[in-house]
Amino acid sequence: MEIVVCVKQVPDTTEVKIDPQTNTLIRQGVPSIVNPFDKNAVEAALQLKEKHGGKVTVISMGPPQAKDALKECLAMGADEAFLVSDRAFGGADTLATSYTLAAAIRKLGQVDLIICGKQAIDGDTAQVGPEIAEHLNLPQVTYVSKIEIEAGKVRVEREHEEGYEIIEAQLPLVVTVVKSINEPRYPTVKGTMKANRKQIPVWTVNDLAVEPEKLGLKGSPTQVRRIFTPKQRTQGEIIQKDTAREAVAALIEKLTEAKIV
Repeated sequence: MEIVVCVKQVPDTTEVKIDPQTNTLIRQGVPSIVNPFDKNAVEAALQLKEKHGGKVTVISMGPPQAKDALKECLAMGADEAFLVSDRAFGGADTLATSYTLAAAIRKLGQVDLIICGKQAIDGDTAQVGPEIAEHLNLPQVTYVSKIEIEAGKVRVEREHEEGYEIIEAQLPLVVTVVKSINEPRYPTVKGTMKANRKQIPVWTVNDLAVEPEKLGLKGSPTQVRRIFTPKQRTQGEIIQKDTAREAVAALIEKLTEAKIV
Protein backbone atom coordinates (compact mmCIF):
# COMPACT_ATOMS: atom_id res chain seq x y z
CA MET A 1 0.00 0.00 0.00
CA GLU A 2 1.33 3.40 -1.02
CA ILE A 3 0.40 6.03 1.56
CA VAL A 4 1.20 9.74 1.23
CA VAL A 5 0.98 12.12 4.16
CA CYS A 6 0.94 15.89 3.62
CA VAL A 7 2.51 17.81 6.50
CA LYS A 8 3.08 21.46 7.19
CA GLN A 9 5.66 23.22 9.30
CA VAL A 10 3.83 25.97 11.17
CA PRO A 11 5.10 28.88 13.27
CA ASP A 12 5.09 28.41 17.01
CA THR A 13 1.74 30.00 17.86
CA THR A 14 3.41 32.35 20.36
CA GLU A 15 5.79 33.64 17.70
CA VAL A 16 3.51 34.51 14.76
CA LYS A 17 4.74 37.49 12.72
CA ILE A 18 3.13 39.17 9.71
CA ASP A 19 4.83 40.85 6.77
CA PRO A 20 3.14 44.29 6.63
CA GLN A 21 3.80 44.59 2.89
CA THR A 22 2.36 41.27 1.70
CA ASN A 23 0.07 40.49 4.67
CA THR A 24 1.49 36.95 4.75
CA LEU A 25 3.18 35.02 7.54
CA ILE A 26 6.91 35.55 8.01
CA ARG A 27 8.37 32.05 8.30
CA GLN A 28 12.08 32.63 7.82
CA GLY A 29 13.86 32.59 11.17
CA VAL A 30 10.65 32.05 13.16
CA PRO A 31 10.56 29.07 15.59
CA SER A 32 8.48 26.37 13.95
CA ILE A 33 6.87 23.04 14.79
CA VAL A 34 5.21 20.23 12.88
CA ASN A 35 1.51 20.96 12.64
CA PRO A 36 0.01 18.84 15.46
CA PHE A 37 -2.84 17.41 13.37
CA ASP A 38 -0.30 16.33 10.75
CA LYS A 39 1.52 14.29 13.39
CA ASN A 40 -1.75 12.41 13.90
CA ALA A 41 -1.86 11.86 10.13
CA VAL A 42 1.68 10.44 10.13
CA GLU A 43 0.85 8.15 13.04
CA ALA A 44 -2.29 6.90 11.26
CA ALA A 45 -0.21 6.13 8.16
CA LEU A 46 2.43 4.29 10.18
CA GLN A 47 -0.20 2.15 11.94
CA LEU A 48 -1.75 1.20 8.59
CA LYS A 49 1.69 0.33 7.22
CA GLU A 50 2.42 -1.87 10.25
CA LYS A 51 -0.87 -3.70 9.75
CA HIS A 52 -1.04 -3.97 5.95
CA GLY A 53 2.54 -3.38 4.78
CA GLY A 54 3.56 -0.86 2.18
CA LYS A 55 5.31 2.49 2.24
CA VAL A 56 4.73 5.88 3.86
CA THR A 57 5.89 8.97 1.98
CA VAL A 58 5.70 12.42 3.54
CA ILE A 59 5.44 15.63 1.49
CA SER A 60 5.66 19.23 2.62
CA MET A 61 5.54 22.54 0.79
CA GLY A 62 7.51 25.31 2.39
CA PRO A 63 10.86 27.07 2.80
CA PRO A 64 14.14 25.11 3.18
CA GLN A 65 13.74 25.01 6.97
CA ALA A 66 10.69 22.76 6.49
CA LYS A 67 13.18 19.91 6.08
CA ASP A 68 13.30 19.82 9.88
CA ALA A 69 9.61 18.87 9.97
CA LEU A 70 10.17 16.15 7.38
CA LYS A 71 13.13 14.76 9.31
CA GLU A 72 10.93 14.49 12.40
CA CYS A 73 8.41 12.48 10.37
CA LEU A 74 11.21 10.23 9.09
CA ALA A 75 12.39 9.75 12.66
CA MET A 76 8.87 8.63 13.57
CA GLY A 77 9.10 5.90 10.94
CA ALA A 78 8.14 7.33 7.52
CA ASP A 79 10.04 5.76 4.61
CA GLU A 80 10.57 8.74 2.33
CA ALA A 81 10.17 12.50 2.39
CA PHE A 82 10.06 15.22 -0.26
CA LEU A 83 10.18 18.98 0.14
CA VAL A 84 8.38 21.15 -2.42
CA SER A 85 10.17 24.49 -2.23
CA ASP A 86 10.55 27.41 -4.61
CA ARG A 87 10.16 31.18 -4.46
CA ALA A 88 7.37 30.73 -7.00
CA PHE A 89 5.28 28.97 -4.32
CA GLY A 90 5.59 31.83 -1.80
CA GLY A 91 2.45 33.56 -0.54
CA ALA A 92 0.16 30.72 -1.63
CA ASP A 93 -3.33 30.49 -0.18
CA THR A 94 -5.05 27.14 0.31
CA LEU A 95 -6.05 26.81 -3.35
CA ALA A 96 -2.54 27.42 -4.68
CA THR A 97 -1.04 25.25 -1.95
CA SER A 98 -3.34 22.31 -2.67
CA TYR A 99 -2.70 22.69 -6.42
CA THR A 100 1.05 22.46 -5.86
CA LEU A 101 0.81 19.53 -3.45
CA ALA A 102 -1.49 17.67 -5.84
CA ALA A 103 1.10 18.10 -8.60
CA ALA A 104 3.77 16.68 -6.29
CA ILE A 105 1.57 13.69 -5.44
CA ARG A 106 1.01 13.04 -9.15
CA LYS A 107 4.77 13.01 -9.63
CA LEU A 108 5.05 10.17 -7.10
CA GLY A 109 2.93 7.92 -9.29
CA GLN A 110 0.41 5.39 -7.98
CA VAL A 111 -0.91 6.32 -4.54
CA ASP A 112 -3.54 4.37 -2.60
CA LEU A 113 -4.24 6.65 0.33
CA ILE A 114 -3.54 10.33 1.05
CA ILE A 115 -3.78 11.43 4.68
CA CYS A 116 -3.78 15.02 5.92
CA GLY A 117 -4.36 16.58 9.30
CA LYS A 118 -7.83 18.14 9.52
CA GLN A 119 -6.34 21.67 9.53
CA ALA A 120 -3.21 23.69 10.19
CA ILE A 121 -3.07 25.64 13.45
CA ASP A 122 -1.75 28.79 11.74
CA GLY A 123 -4.69 29.15 9.33
CA ASP A 124 -7.42 26.83 10.69
CA THR A 125 -9.13 26.68 7.29
CA ALA A 126 -9.36 22.87 6.94
CA GLN A 127 -9.39 23.40 3.16
CA VAL A 128 -6.12 21.96 1.80
CA GLY A 129 -6.99 18.27 2.24
CA PRO A 130 -10.38 18.48 0.50
CA GLU A 131 -8.91 20.68 -2.25
CA ILE A 132 -6.15 18.13 -2.92
CA ALA A 133 -8.90 15.54 -3.42
CA GLU A 134 -10.64 17.82 -5.91
CA HIS A 135 -7.44 18.48 -7.87
CA LEU A 136 -6.76 14.74 -8.08
CA ASN A 137 -10.42 13.86 -8.72
CA LEU A 138 -10.47 11.47 -5.75
CA PRO A 139 -13.16 10.77 -3.15
CA GLN A 140 -12.61 12.29 0.27
CA VAL A 141 -13.69 11.85 3.88
CA THR A 142 -12.93 14.59 6.41
CA TYR A 143 -12.68 14.68 10.23
CA VAL A 144 -11.82 10.99 10.43
CA SER A 145 -11.28 9.44 13.88
CA LYS A 146 -10.80 5.81 12.82
CA ILE A 147 -9.56 4.05 9.66
CA GLU A 148 -9.94 0.38 8.78
CA ILE A 149 -8.93 -1.18 5.45
CA GLU A 150 -9.94 -4.58 4.16
CA ALA A 151 -9.81 -5.98 0.62
CA GLY A 152 -9.28 -2.56 -0.92
CA LYS A 153 -12.28 -1.09 0.87
CA VAL A 154 -11.89 1.63 3.49
CA ARG A 155 -14.22 1.93 6.46
CA VAL A 156 -13.86 5.14 8.45
CA GLU A 157 -15.46 6.73 11.46
CA ARG A 158 -16.12 10.43 10.89
CA GLU A 159 -16.67 12.92 13.69
CA HIS A 160 -19.30 15.63 13.47
CA GLU A 161 -21.12 17.89 15.91
CA GLU A 162 -23.87 15.41 16.75
CA GLY A 163 -21.88 12.18 16.90
CA TYR A 164 -20.21 9.90 14.37
CA GLU A 165 -20.80 8.65 10.83
CA ILE A 166 -19.55 5.30 9.52
CA ILE A 167 -18.55 5.68 5.86
CA GLU A 168 -17.22 3.13 3.39
CA ALA A 169 -15.17 4.07 0.32
CA GLN A 170 -12.87 2.52 -2.25
CA LEU A 171 -9.18 3.22 -2.65
CA PRO A 172 -7.61 5.52 -3.75
CA LEU A 173 -8.95 7.98 -1.22
CA VAL A 174 -8.11 11.23 0.58
CA VAL A 175 -8.85 11.51 4.30
CA THR A 176 -8.26 14.25 6.87
CA VAL A 177 -7.86 13.13 10.47
CA VAL A 178 -8.72 14.61 13.85
CA LYS A 179 -6.69 14.56 17.05
CA SER A 180 -8.71 11.78 18.68
CA ILE A 181 -7.65 9.23 16.05
CA ASN A 182 -4.43 8.38 17.90
CA GLU A 183 -1.54 9.51 20.06
CA PRO A 184 1.50 10.21 17.84
CA ARG A 185 4.60 8.24 18.75
CA TYR A 186 7.84 9.92 19.73
CA PRO A 187 10.81 9.66 17.36
CA THR A 188 13.30 7.08 18.53
CA VAL A 189 17.02 7.76 18.91
CA LYS A 190 17.75 5.25 16.15
CA GLY A 191 15.07 6.81 13.94
CA THR A 192 16.43 10.30 14.54
CA MET A 193 19.98 9.25 13.64
CA LYS A 194 18.71 7.57 10.48
CA ALA A 195 16.62 10.61 9.54
CA ASN A 196 19.58 12.95 9.99
CA ARG A 197 21.62 10.89 7.54
CA LYS A 198 18.86 10.76 4.93
CA GLN A 199 18.93 13.21 2.03
CA ILE A 200 15.57 14.87 1.40
CA PRO A 201 14.97 15.66 -2.29
CA VAL A 202 13.75 19.19 -3.02
CA TRP A 203 11.31 19.66 -5.88
CA THR A 204 11.11 23.11 -7.44
CA VAL A 205 8.66 24.55 -9.95
CA ASN A 206 10.76 23.03 -12.75
CA ASP A 207 10.22 19.51 -11.35
CA LEU A 208 6.43 19.65 -11.37
CA ALA A 209 3.86 19.67 -14.16
CA VAL A 210 2.18 22.93 -13.13
CA GLU A 211 0.83 26.11 -14.66
CA PRO A 212 2.87 29.06 -13.27
CA GLU A 213 -0.15 31.37 -13.05
CA LYS A 214 -1.75 28.98 -10.53
CA LEU A 215 1.18 29.11 -8.10
CA GLY A 216 2.03 31.23 -5.10
CA LEU A 217 0.62 34.70 -4.55
CA LYS A 218 -0.28 35.06 -8.24
CA GLY A 219 -2.44 31.93 -8.15
CA SER A 220 -4.15 32.79 -4.87
CA PRO A 221 -7.67 34.24 -5.17
CA THR A 222 -7.72 34.86 -1.40
CA GLN A 223 -6.43 38.37 -0.73
CA VAL A 224 -5.81 39.84 2.72
CA ARG A 225 -6.75 43.51 2.49
CA ARG A 226 -5.75 44.61 5.96
CA ILE A 227 -4.32 43.25 9.19
CA PHE A 228 -4.77 45.14 12.42
CA THR A 229 -4.86 44.69 16.18
CA PRO A 230 -8.35 45.36 17.60
CA LYS A 231 -8.62 48.09 20.18
CA GLN A 232 -8.38 46.79 23.69
CA ARG A 233 -11.71 46.73 25.43
CA THR A 234 -12.06 48.65 28.66
CA GLN A 235 -12.04 46.48 31.74
CA GLY A 236 -15.23 46.01 33.71
CA GLU A 237 -15.66 47.02 37.35
CA ILE A 238 -15.60 44.51 40.17
CA ILE A 239 -18.11 45.35 42.86
CA GLN A 240 -16.93 44.31 46.29
CA LYS A 241 -19.30 44.54 49.24
CA ASP A 242 -19.64 42.80 52.58
CA THR A 243 -22.71 40.81 51.52
CA ALA A 244 -24.22 39.57 48.29
CA ARG A 245 -27.34 41.68 48.93
CA GLU A 246 -25.25 44.85 49.15
CA ALA A 247 -23.33 43.90 45.98
CA VAL A 248 -26.58 43.35 44.06
CA ALA A 249 -27.98 46.67 45.27
CA ALA A 250 -24.80 48.48 44.17
CA LEU A 251 -24.91 46.76 40.77
CA ILE A 252 -28.55 47.72 40.19
CA GLU A 253 -27.75 51.30 41.16
CA LYS A 254 -24.89 51.49 38.64
CA LEU A 255 -26.99 49.91 35.87
CA THR A 256 -29.77 52.38 36.61
CA GLU A 257 -27.37 55.32 36.43
CA ALA A 258 -26.09 54.04 33.09
CA LYS A 259 -29.74 53.76 31.92
CA ILE A 260 -29.27 50.08 31.15
CA VAL A 261 -32.17 49.05 33.40
